[in-house]
Amino acid sequence: MAVQKANSSENDSISNEKMTFTLSGALLGAKRTIPVAISVFAIGIVFGVLARQARLSVVDVLLMSGLVFAGASQFVALSLWIAIPFPVATIIVTTFIINMRHMLMGASLRPWYAKLSPWKIYTTIFFMVDESWALTIGDFAKGGRDAGFLLGSGFTLYLTWVTSSVIGRTVGAWIQNPAQWGLDFAITAVFTALLVGMWKGKSNILPWIVAAVVAIAAAHWLPGKWYILLGGLAGSVVGAFTYAK
Repeated sequence: MAVQKANSSENDSISNEKMTFTLSGALLGAKRTIPVAISVFAIGIVFGVLARQARLSVVDVLLMSGLVFAGASQFVALSLWIAIPFPVATIIVTTFIINMRHMLMGASLRPWYAKLSPWKIYTTIFFMVDESWALTIGDFAKGGRDAGFLLGSGFTLYLTWVTSSVIGRTVGAWIQNPAQWGLDFAITAVFTALLVGMWKGKSNILPWIVAAVVAIAAAHWLPGKWYILLGGLAGSVVGAFTYAK
């Protein structure tokens, strides 16, 4: 009960703060996303190369990246793409499981976005990915109160992802093995940088350790990609109780 009251009080406090949604906020989000976008560009190239090897056309890649806009699930879909018969149900279920983490990410933004108009919220959320979410949460933690930040950050990554994946598909014949170019390390580099940027001190240690242990255990003992969701849930629950104290 005490934990619920503490969380409710904190959320009410944030919700009562004045939030703006401006072009300058979106431009700030775009500017701060540029370093991350460079690495995302490299990841998109890798996706495009692998898509070519999976015999997807340029149009296929453009539509997948433009409509799905979820790198992790797109990579998984590629790994299943060449199976015969085509595993439509498996791809849909796997993609759903992987992207369920967005429910947690979206819920964490509610205290700031609760009073915005629906069109602003849902337009912005479409462009929310791990990187734009992390950068936005970091900005809010430092006192930023412009909800346009997420839109600018996410849209920058959207353009980067779609463009780079199409380029990768186009030049894929020249890059047979992305690892030879060091492109496979881009994903690790991006998330390492985001973790460093979100570090708030010793209070983060326990949630991060729990999330890592649960994810590793789930990856070892459970089929599919449940480790992504379970690791996120475990870390979030521990973080909520730690923060409430």
